[in-house]
Amino acid sequence: MLYQAGWEADMTLAVADLSRAGYSADIFAAFLATRREPQWITEARQRAFASYQQLLQQELDPEEFRRLDLRTFNASRFRPAAAVPDAGEISTLLSGRTEFGGAIAHVDGHVTTSRIAPEISAQGVLFGGLQELLEQHRELLEPYFMTRAVPADADRFAAWHAAFWTSGTLLYVPRGVEVQLPLHSLIAHSHDGVADFSHTLIILEDGARATLLEETASANAELSGLHVGCVELIVGRNACLRYVQLQNWNQKTWHLAHQAGNVESNATLQWTVVGLGSRTAHIHQDINLDGRGSMAEVNGVTFTSDRQKISYYTQQHHRQQGTRSDLLYREVLRDDSRVIWRGMIKVDAAAQQTDGYQRSDALMLSEDARCDSIPGLEIEADDVRCTHGATTGRVDRDQILYCMSRGISRREAMHMIVEGFFQQIYDRIPIEVVRETLSRAVQAKLGIEAVAADLLQNDDEDES
Repeated sequence: MLYQAGWEADMTLAVADLSRAGYSADIFAAFLATRREPQWITEARQRAFASYQQLLQQELDPEEFRRLDLRTFNASRFRPAAAVPDAGEISTLLSGRTEFGGAIAHVDGHVTTSRIAPEISAQGVLFGGLQELLEQHRELLEPYFMTRAVPADADRFAAWHAAFWTSGTLLYVPRGVEVQLPLHSLIAHSHDGVADFSHTLIILEDGARATLLEETASANAELSGLHVGCVELIVGRNACLRYVQLQNWNQKTWHLAHQAGNVESNATLQWTVVGLGSRTAHIHQDINLDGRGSMAEVNGVTFTSDRQKISYYTQQHHRQQGTRSDLLYREVLRDDSRVIWRGMIKVDAAAQQTDGYQRSDALMLSEDARCDSIPGLEIEADDVRCTHGATTGRVDRDQILYCMSRGISRREAMHMIVEGFFQQIYDRIPIEVVRETLSRAVQAKLGIEAVAADLLQNDDEDES
């Protein structure tokens, strides 16, 4: 059975200008000259760059990119930073909010700080810079790196990343080990024109448990930047991973990422994606339920403003019997911003007794904002329960007036409505510091008084 919901916009995908869309062989050679790494890593980069050159000649997948206009993207404006930056103080949303068992920071593609509590390290846990740990533990870690979750030739952006990856976060938890304290990872830009290719690789062996909170940030609002990232989450049998990615780049940063989670038998992945910043962002997110009885819960919180564009392409791939996925995205849009969500639940013939769910809800705070939500199902099994849906609506003028009639200010009313809209997502996140941080971030971004005034004014004009 094949079923797909949605519609096709009357748009064409422009063929990429190769001088603007990516990096040349000369740029790659200059990049390799700055690296000091083992031959096997260099050779892997060379293979990835060969794939990248081939993929750069091909048109992007129209199903994924039809609604995302990349014609203004100019890769030649951004280059990897050769020198190690002066990290300084970069304001973040999560740092200092709770006790962490370890923390790592990447600035302009270089590891600036890294620590792990001795009692966690004594359990055999590896946490720190990706390249350093890959070199030290090649036999253990190489089989996982860009082979199982995100192959180096998965698409143009994955190959680009595989050729130019710079710093990254590695978390490896041995069989049966539980890391009780959350770990923290920061990816940041501190200079103008920097291209960052940081990578996150998390490996939980059978029966392991861990939590990683990761966030991105810019040193100030004026820096232009590019982030071509990759996230790989490998969750072994009976393991449990909680992973939060809080994207808070400034609004002059391009954010392009290929992300995937592979979940084995009776394992659980809880994945929270937060989109607050960036000028234009596109996230390809795969959830692969590879083992019987595996489960994934995916939470998405997005708040766009000004002329931001954030695009998600999600796939929940059920490959074995008795698997369950639950994806809930909620978006709030204001000003001239736009959000695109294209979701797909795929069920293989062997994945009988699948339970798959996906939903995207959007709340519009202005007439000029736009959200395209396109859910889909592709089912080859005959004993499944799969549900999908999407809603889009505006804040009701009567809700604001109702609150104001009871002594609540416009600012408080708008805050209550938006917080209530996000509350179902908050309730699904068991990490208190994440819930509190999201609530504060929403308040900071609302611009509540101006939005409420404009909404009431527009409605009054409509009535007249």
